[in-house]
Amino acid sequence: MQIISIGIVDDHKLFSKSLSLLLNSFADFKVTLEASNGVDLQEKISSGEALPDILLVDVAMPVMDGIQTTKWLSKNHPTIKLVALSVSNEERTIINMLRAGCCCYLFKDTNPDELEIALRQVYETGYYNSEAERLSFKKLITPLVVKGNTITLTEKEMEFLQFACSDMPYKEIAIRMGISERTTDGYRQILFTKFRVQSRTGMAIEAIRQGLVKFS
Repeated sequence: MQIISIGIVDDHKLFSKSLSLLLNSFADFKVTLEASNGVDLQEKISSGEALPDILLVDVAMPVMDGIQTTKWLSKNHPTIKLVALSVSNEERTIINMLRAGCCCYLFKDTNPDELEIALRQVYETGYYNSEAERLSFKKLITPLVVKGNTITLTEKEMEFLQFACSDMPYKEIAIRMGISERTTDGYRQILFTKFRVQSRTGMAIEAIRQGLVKFS
């Protein structure tokens, strides 16, 4: 199998070095780039360091944080597959990293075996849907086939989906749509069922994967 090159952007040097050793122990994986934040990464890329296939990006970093770094990478180096790596399980943080351009959100305490599975799926398919839950990592959702290659949504369901794939709380979504919070709950459950997911994050990942929601 072709060697999968990995980059790490994380300001915690001990963690970064430990992660590098772990990744290099996986068959067909090689860490080729390490940076302490977004600015450091930009400088190293500008100096001619090779771009990796996958880049693990810490969320909370000084100078240039994960969201800013991810946006810059998505714009300037769209071929790199970006994976968010964090200790935060806040829904807003997860959604914002996905909106910025990450195709996967992993926790720093994930099991090494599951980390390897996730990175291989990211490399092979472009996405890994863990649903950002600490209980377990789940396999990438099987594409739904409903009237073609994608799921079918009503106009109102699509409007709700667009809002749900932001960091906007459900209460504000209800106000924007001019509906009650109970109706918002109904739309959420309908879309969870249609997408076969159990969380807002999983819904956002699947919506992005199927091309139903795109971010500028």
